[in-house]
Amino acid sequence: MNYNIGKSFVLPSRLKQVCLTLIHQEIKFMQTYKLIITLCTILLGLQIGQAQYTSQEVYDYEERNTYEIGGINIEGAVNRDRNAIKSITGLREGVKITLPGQEVQAAMKSLLKLRLFDDVQIYVDSIVNEQIVYLTLKLVDKPTLSRYFFTGVKAASHDDLSEIVKGILTKESIVKDDEKELAKQKLTDYYVKKGKLDAEVTLTEIKDTSRNNSIILQFDIDPKERVKIEEIIFVGNTTVSDKKLRKKLKDTKRKGTFLKKSKFVEDSYRDDKDNIIAFYNEKGYKNAHIVEDSIWRNEDGNLMIKILIEEGNVFHYRNITWKGNTIYTDEQLNRVLGIVPGDVYNPELLAQRLRFSQDGGDVSSYYLDDGYLSFNVDPVETSIVNDSIDVEMRIYEGPKFTIGDVVIKGNDRTHDHVIRRAVRTRPGQKFSRSDIIRSQREIINLGYFNQENLDIQTPVNENAGTVNIEYTVEEKPSDQLELSAGYGGQSGLIGTLGVTFNNFSLRNVKDRSTWSPLPQGDGQKLSLRVQSNSRFFRSYNFSLTEPWLGGKKPNSLTVGLVASVFDYTLVGSGAINIVKGFVGLGRQLKWPDDFFSSSTTLNIENLALSNYQQGQFFVEENGEFFPVRNGNFNNFSLTQNFVRSSVSDPLFPRSGSTISLSVQFTPPYSLFSKKDIRKLPDDEIAAIETRLREEYGPADPPSPAEIASEVKSVELAGRFRWLEYHKWKFSSEFYFNLFNKLVLKAQAKIGVMGYYDKNIGVPPFERFLLGGDGLSNQNNFITGQDIISLRGYDAQADFPINNLGGATIYDKFTLELRYPISLNPSSTIFVTSFLQGGNSWGKFRDFNPFDVKRSAGMGLRVFLPMFGLLGFDYGFGIDKNLPAGSTWKDYGRFSIVIGFEPE
Repeated sequence: MNYNIGKSFVLPSRLKQVCLTLIHQEIKFMQTYKLIITLCTILLGLQIGQAQYTSQEVYDYEERNTYEIGGINIEGAVNRDRNAIKSITGLREGVKITLPGQEVQAAMKSLLKLRLFDDVQIYVDSIVNEQIVYLTLKLVDKPTLSRYFFTGVKAASHDDLSEIVKGILTKESIVKDDEKELAKQKLTDYYVKKGKLDAEVTLTEIKDTSRNNSIILQFDIDPKERVKIEEIIFVGNTTVSDKKLRKKLKDTKRKGTFLKKSKFVEDSYRDDKDNIIAFYNEKGYKNAHIVEDSIWRNEDGNLMIKILIEEGNVFHYRNITWKGNTIYTDEQLNRVLGIVPGDVYNPELLAQRLRFSQDGGDVSSYYLDDGYLSFNVDPVETSIVNDSIDVEMRIYEGPKFTIGDVVIKGNDRTHDHVIRRAVRTRPGQKFSRSDIIRSQREIINLGYFNQENLDIQTPVNENAGTVNIEYTVEEKPSDQLELSAGYGGQSGLIGTLGVTFNNFSLRNVKDRSTWSPLPQGDGQKLSLRVQSNSRFFRSYNFSLTEPWLGGKKPNSLTVGLVASVFDYTLVGSGAINIVKGFVGLGRQLKWPDDFFSSSTTLNIENLALSNYQQGQFFVEENGEFFPVRNGNFNNFSLTQNFVRSSVSDPLFPRSGSTISLSVQFTPPYSLFSKKDIRKLPDDEIAAIETRLREEYGPADPPSPAEIASEVKSVELAGRFRWLEYHKWKFSSEFYFNLFNKLVLKAQAKIGVMGYYDKNIGVPPFERFLLGGDGLSNQNNFITGQDIISLRGYDAQADFPINNLGGATIYDKFTLELRYPISLNPSSTIFVTSFLQGGNSWGKFRDFNPFDVKRSAGMGLRVFLPMFGLLGFDYGFGIDKNLPAGSTWKDYGRFSIVIGFEPE
């Protein structure tokens, strides 16, 4: 019998699924549903056959015949694997099927289950000899995702939203209904976690007219306003105030809380409730718990939270015993634990003293620092009587481990030996957790590696009793380039070119293959710097530091040379030439602890002044100030510096401290000579007078004041030909991680300069200049004077003593809050707010530590590895002495920091 394909009868897809379900369902009451099943069978037969007799013949679907499949043609599904489709249907050439029958129904069901097609139809093309049937599978693909976009929200949030959708929907792939719902839910959750509990997301499908069978998804987002918390009510708390409990809710805050957004996030709220119970536990309320809590919206739409607490009684430790300890006695462990019977029960403190003490004085540290890597201690409450608890410390000591191999990975520029000499772990030593922690700090302080990606693994070989230490580092740029240029009018072209190679390799200078752009990898520091304004100023700086002189111990050697010329003869202000050389030796100390270091530096400097009037060098005698403008001055000094530093990250310290004490002194030349150099002999004074009269000529002889000034100038040049002084400086910096990444820096500085002979006094050089930002006093820095910044103040206008040569004593105090914007090694950025106070005096008897000039303000610091530090500060000088009529703007001062953080 021959068939012709005519117009198809197509079942709606939902009705088709209902019919298939009913047919395959085990019907308990067949008589009741016989009519429905018969109808579905007929309808499906129409769907499956999709055929008509020619002429007036009607095909009887009640008649079932068996056919052999002669061929299968597939229409649609252009991008699908034909063989895979046939395999999924179970229909293939040579297989016998019954029409109508279960085989075709099962094939349709299998294809629909893939959820890849909007419609599946199976046609009979023809039947040959009433034995062989040829079928056509007509498949309509579901549309694929072309792209998606968001409306109703700011463009700044699109990247975050795209990341969410990207993890669910894939472009060029079929979009399933459950995936669309999931994407909507995740986008809604994104805003709910921001406290916008009423956020709504609507999804619209748009046909992409530029591509076949593709759709665009439009996410219409209405974030709504953030739902605030009106009130948090506590019930049942009798020993702890509501205020203290609200502080323990770290992320669940009432509206109006200072520096905190009021929002409700379910996960954070759950954690905050745990914080409340943990707080009670710390106070000994072992059985404290939250009975119930309720949340509702008030008339304004804000949230109301009510928490019912049952506090219970305060518990105490009764007996503390140890079990399993053979290395240390009970008395030793009790001494380390620091908790005695009668103390208030505090599980958090107990955990800290057993395992996680910040000072490393916990029980675990005793064992882990002695090689017992497998050590474990488990506190078990063995008895609870009334409000007393017996605790047994069950210890597993395990075997002692030694260090096997120490492996360095990831250092593609820095040589292995640079890292190995810094770490405290050596093969064959006993395992020590403290040594690993200290090694981590030392690697970070090298400044060559990304702190965030430093990884330390300790794979254990139980059979050999060894543990390998694997340090994985990630190199970061450490070299710095300083390049600036400008035009200063009368000063002409002003330029600076400086390079600092912090990981230089002197021994590989001849090996060109190691140059990038210079040889690197040995941890040496090479600094070159040139400054010039073409007309008046030129300066050349060179220094080289070898941190491990000899390669066996951390003894450093630093050599350097500075040559500067200030020539203002064109404008009649004279000149000053400075040449300085220095060599320093440093070493790591082991006493009082190995955080201490010592450095000794020998300085040789010559300052030649010729009618120099740009810099202000003065000497005070009996209340009168005399300028120093001529002479050849030699500064031969020795500087001894002691530093204790436990700071782990020099760019953005979060904890630790740096305390330093330095003394710089010259030989006491005056003690070796009985000659009075305060006053010139009469014959020298007469010679000076004769010289001046010859220079001025008989027509215009010098005045007595001019003769006295020249005599004083020559006298001062002779008195300070060899500078003699002693200078003491003390500095302390402490860093505290308050919470999250917010860091508090507390700093105090003091400097004192003294003399050996009161008849000679303090020299006009090497004094302290307080105020400004450190950049405006650049000339003074090069001439050896110590510049101490004080934000919000001008170095000259607000500290008149700086115009008279500088101070001999100063103090400065700083409190600074720091918060990082980025800790990426390629750009470390943080903001600051500060309070400062400081002052300077000309004489020690005038010193008053409580007489300080205060300032407050904010700033920004940006550290780029290639260019160093760049900072901006705006300080408000609270105690400025301004004339009447000044506005609040006159109290402010903007400062720039370049290259290094000023003192």
